[in-house]
Amino acid sequence: MLQWSEIDTVLLDMDGTLLDLHFDNYFWQQHLPLRWAEISGISPQQAAAELAEEYQRLQGKLEWYCLDYWGKRLQLPITELKREIINKIQMRADVPAFLTALKATGRHIVLVTNAHPDSLSLKLERTDLANYIEELISTHEFSVTKESQLLWQKLQQRLGFDVNRTLFVDDSLVILQAAEQFGIKHLLAVANPDSQKPHNNFSDYAAVTDYHQLLPAIYESRHQKFNE
Repeated sequence: MLQWSEIDTVLLDMDGTLLDLHFDNYFWQQHLPLRWAEISGISPQQAAAELAEEYQRLQGKLEWYCLDYWGKRLQLPITELKREIINKIQMRADVPAFLTALKATGRHIVLVTNAHPDSLSLKLERTDLANYIEELISTHEFSVTKESQLLWQKLQQRLGFDVNRTLFVDDSLVILQAAEQFGIKHLLAVANPDSQKPHNNFSDYAAVTDYHQLLPAIYESRHQKFNE
């Protein structure tokens, strides 16, 4: 599926790729509308409809991912509301073995997420991601999202990766397309980002539903590298 002998750098998305997207989907589609309805006095149905419309309008923009924006927009403590359902933040079951294998090969592994820094901190508090990945980047540092070519330019300046020897893994088709447009050679889609929803179809990219199927090739690439 992937030419591991050609990969030195691995860039990994977080939500849906390393963590179960169920937390985020539940929060934005169910928990937040209910809590906003309670505080604003509108019906849960109206709250959900208004938020869904605004989500659509802001999709792909920094505001969509920005907890500060939503806090001001809704006059709600977003991070505190996320803590109310913190038990739903879960690492994908196949991720520890995957990250352990990658780490053992000595490749440069970097988490690159559109999540707001406060959201990233909450998820690092709840999971063991920081034990596997040393470099953790929120695109809010660059004031632009992974959907934008400007982000990829800034990210390459920061990390110095070779596009021809870099693997990028994400569950978003639009973001994978942006990475491909920038020239990232090795791309992998995650077809089952939310454990509670059906799998997605990716016709233009290699896709995975269980990282365990990648482990033999990853460990074989380590053996080859150490015997060069």
